[in-house]
Amino acid sequence: MSKNKGSRILVTLECTNCSSNNNKIKAGVNRYITKKNRKNTPNRVELNKFCPYCNTHTLHKETK
Repeated sequence: MSKNKGSRILVTLECTNCSSNNNKIKAGVNRYITKKNRKNTPNRVELNKFCPYCNTHTLHKETK
């Protein structure tokens, strides 16, 4: 038998500043992969993380 789908899922966080910023140090978009509990946080996650492309701490939002 297969197990039930757990409440923890993998989500991808993407830098919001990289897509609109043309004055970056390197070309690219920074992404982090993390887990979230879908029962406790049904909305999209937003965290401040370090982006090596922008070389600063920026807001990272959850993607689909």
